[in-house]
Amino acid sequence: MYDVVIIGAGVTGSASARELSRYNLNICVVDKEEDVCAGTSKANSAIVHSGIDCAPGTLMAELNVKGNEMMEPLSKELDFAFKRNGSLILCFSEDDRPNLEALFAHAEANGVPGCRIVEKEELHQMEPNLSDEAIAAIYCPTGGIVCPFGMNIAMAENAYTNGVEFRFNTAVRKITKTDKGWLLSTNNGDILTKVVVNAAGVNADIFHNMVSADKINITPRRGEYCLLDKTTGGLVSNTIFQLPGKYGKGILVTPTVHGNTLIGPTADDHDDRDATNTTQDGLAHVISAATKSVPNVPVRQVITSFSGNRAHEDHHEFIIKELEDAPFFVDAAGIESPGLTSSPAIGVKVADIVAGLLKPEKNPDFNGTRKGVLDPKTLSEEDYAKLIAEKPAYGNIICRCEMITEGEIIDAITRPLGAKSLDGVKRRTRAGMGRCQAGFCSPRTMEIISRELGMSQLEITKNGGKSNMVVGYSKKSIEEA
Repeated sequence: MYDVVIIGAGVTGSASARELSRYNLNICVVDKEEDVCAGTSKANSAIVHSGIDCAPGTLMAELNVKGNEMMEPLSKELDFAFKRNGSLILCFSEDDRPNLEALFAHAEANGVPGCRIVEKEELHQMEPNLSDEAIAAIYCPTGGIVCPFGMNIAMAENAYTNGVEFRFNTAVRKITKTDKGWLLSTNNGDILTKVVVNAAGVNADIFHNMVSADKINITPRRGEYCLLDKTTGGLVSNTIFQLPGKYGKGILVTPTVHGNTLIGPTADDHDDRDATNTTQDGLAHVISAATKSVPNVPVRQVITSFSGNRAHEDHHEFIIKELEDAPFFVDAAGIESPGLTSSPAIGVKVADIVAGLLKPEKNPDFNGTRKGVLDPKTLSEEDYAKLIAEKPAYGNIICRCEMITEGEIIDAITRPLGAKSLDGVKRRTRAGMGRCQAGFCSPRTMEIISRELGMSQLEITKNGGKSNMVVGYSKKSIEEA
């Protein structure tokens, strides 16, 4: 029997697991996918929001600002990419200035430091590629950008090395209250636990409604994006927003921590929780709206497009609490934007709730630091030469677009909670994220996965499930002929 079972291995579940691993608790994270960071957490804007546009007085506003403050020290403790590049929220007409000023008032109400309104001349000095129609903006210096994969994986790895168990390909079908605790019926057998933490993203309402008479409703809100080649990396330096509308912050233009440019997302409510396809109309809107902010967005440099589903709760508010009519069941539901930013603070809040229920002792062996996959490009020539002499695999380039070595891929596979699929390797190393989008490096990466894990290439998938990369032979082997 577990003390705590967390449903979901995205940023919310992984942050909660890491914080709970500070205690002497028997903890398990279950996820229906084959890896961490396989849902909403892998397909988002990768933005660390300042907190200015959250409604004052909401839990969303409180945890956004706290999560923002935690991000830089956390990135150093767990070794993931983060940059505080600042953000600009654009105003395009004097008619909209009252809305800009109303939003600016949120900065003080929410405790967002350093914000100010910049007028046209200064604005265009800060960002020369902005549209001439932009007449003013709110500048938020605490805004930032992060690697969402690196952050999610780092928190999960750190939780794992501190004793948290992870069960993948494990889908929860039913939750039942028993005399001994909560019984989770899954496709891989029953799991018994004292406490359930519901961090299931777009599926969190399903599990909540299994145990509570006070129903909630989460609508998948699809956001579509275009990612541009690294040659566009200097297009903007700040994250560029437009004044928020009914469905959120609108289309943004932002640099990424890896040197690309990202534009998006759309906001399309739909009823298929697993639908992450892009659409012609959606991508056309992304491009059209992005060029309103930055007219010369080089759309011919788009190297891929993608979409993700945000978990939009009807009241647009985080739900983080023990349920009144389901004791020892803790929701972390409705975690949509700014969920990525807020996740470190959400993890602390969830851990505090669970600790209040179970009264555990502290884990004296907790280690809050972790080192990520070594990037040889960060080494001096002398140190890189020493590394290759000791480990020749670091001299063998597998992904030429991103200059990822065999050594890095081996590390990604063999490290704690290591990669088992092509996407797992990609999220940990960026092999396959470059201009050719894995067109050339996939066969070599598959060879390495096969060798390191002792599995046939017929078993290797893109992202788990039935996404096998090789489905058979085109002709008989010499031995069979």
